[in-house]
Amino acid sequence: MSTVTAAEALVAQLESYGVEYVFGTCGHTNIALLDALGPSSVEFVIARHEQAAAHAADGYARATGRPGVLLTHVGPGMMNAVTGVATAALDSVPLVVITGDVPSYYYGRHPHQEVNLHADADQTAIYQPFCKRTWQVQRVQDLPRVTERAFWTATSGRPGAVLVNIPMDLFNRPVAPYDGGHPLPGHLGTTALDEATADKIAEALLHAERPLLYFGGGLRGPRARTALLDLAEHLDIPLAHSLMGKGAVADQHPLLLGMPGFWGLDTTHEHTKGADIVLALATRFAETDASSWDSVHTWNFPPSKLIQIDIDPAEIGRNYPVHIGAVADVTLALEAIGAAVHARRATPVTRPGLRETIAAARRGVFDAATEAGRSDTFPLRPQRILTDLRETLPDSAVLVTDVGWNKNGVAQCYELPEQGRFITPGGASTMGFGPAAAVGVQIAQPDKVVVALIGDGGMSAQLPAVPMAVEQGAPVIFVVMNNRAHGTIADLQASSFGRSYGCEFTDAEGNSYSPDFARYGQACGADGYAVGTPAELRKALENAIERRRPAVLDVPMVNEPVPTPGHWNIKDIYAGRFPADAV
Repeated sequence: MSTVTAAEALVAQLESYGVEYVFGTCGHTNIALLDALGPSSVEFVIARHEQAAAHAADGYARATGRPGVLLTHVGPGMMNAVTGVATAALDSVPLVVITGDVPSYYYGRHPHQEVNLHADADQTAIYQPFCKRTWQVQRVQDLPRVTERAFWTATSGRPGAVLVNIPMDLFNRPVAPYDGGHPLPGHLGTTALDEATADKIAEALLHAERPLLYFGGGLRGPRARTALLDLAEHLDIPLAHSLMGKGAVADQHPLLLGMPGFWGLDTTHEHTKGADIVLALATRFAETDASSWDSVHTWNFPPSKLIQIDIDPAEIGRNYPVHIGAVADVTLALEAIGAAVHARRATPVTRPGLRETIAAARRGVFDAATEAGRSDTFPLRPQRILTDLRETLPDSAVLVTDVGWNKNGVAQCYELPEQGRFITPGGASTMGFGPAAAVGVQIAQPDKVVVALIGDGGMSAQLPAVPMAVEQGAPVIFVVMNNRAHGTIADLQASSFGRSYGCEFTDAEGNSYSPDFARYGQACGADGYAVGTPAELRKALENAIERRRPAVLDVPMVNEPVPTPGHWNIKDIYAGRFPADAV
């Protein structure tokens, strides 16, 4: 019987699963797998750092809905990827991590780069707090089954990250060629909402005086959006979204209030606090979206009654008591609730003045941001940067942000077109996500204009993203909002303690300092634009869009706080005020 190496059999299995790209870095424990990838249809996307590779795989997964695949090396390699993998995991993004390990017969003897000091070696334990499952492959015969289990686990239920840890000697062991014996299911069944629960939810919504629909990042895809809007429009119910939910419903929709929480709007909070029934869909009520769970500011359960639907039972009632809780796929749940509502009431509900009030509040926010964006001061105000982006980018552009003004400002006051996409790190709020994730998005959607909207701190954290984009021919536009500081934290420290020590970048003489990111881009083989006047930003954007090459735009920006109508408990902590139940 002919044999191949386990690495070759694994690559054939990945091909059968439709894997197009593997992101990662090389090391002596995984080059046997890399060698097998070489002649295959699967393309290896090399990164200069494992965190960059993880973010790129994450971006690819968010753009396609398919699992991203990451390949790392033993010890420092897989540890470098921790932040990127955890970022994907906390945002429910499917990621399959394949890691080479030390030879199986040397475990515990501390061979080169083994993670072993005070206990027996077990590098899978490093990933256990945030991965859905980790596998330590013990026998080469188990590899096909474990690989199938990894892809199934990453994509089923609440998606997430998984780890397959493979001793390097197993890659080289002879096995039979992969024969399709461990295929992925042809169809992934999902959990539906039972009819009785759908009826109860429909009755609650029909009898509510001030209902509210609140959705999060788990509401994805056109079918879910159609079911959500059908329900909202039939009952004339206002909509609010979490940070991660932005873009699921067009910002122009007449029932969309926007985002609650730290960066939410006063009008939104009037509805969140005043609702008698809240139907929460695929959202975990994160601290940012709930004003540190302080009932004075955002959510008020009770007296509001919460109906919560999520695919993950652990999220039901995690932060607020529920009136009705249901574990179900949000699309199927919405369709069932909508059918129950239409069966009880055929004529649409009208709430006089509701849409006009929402429209006035939303226009006030967007118009204020646009007006601030007309400023010709230099360095530019952040609103000017967002306005120039909005008016220059095609409607179908994808904005991939980091953390700070780029994330919070876009979520709050950037009027995202219906065809546009907003991708951001929510659960971990990881600085450095944006640059490399944008490369993964661009690889997945080569015809789209993809913009990495990032601060100078985030760009500095992931410089390897630029050469990765150049090597892949990925025309990502890196827009660096450069205030020569970790600006959001500098503002927070200054407002709380009176100075911003340790948050602003200075040279040895104490002068404000920043690398020349435009020249860095050029050094990597990308286009570089150093914006020197207000008018130059739009011109640089137009050139970058037309040229379809990787481009770095270094945009000087003033340090200006993002408006925070909501509440963040850390400000009380800095002032020495603590919740009564924390004393």
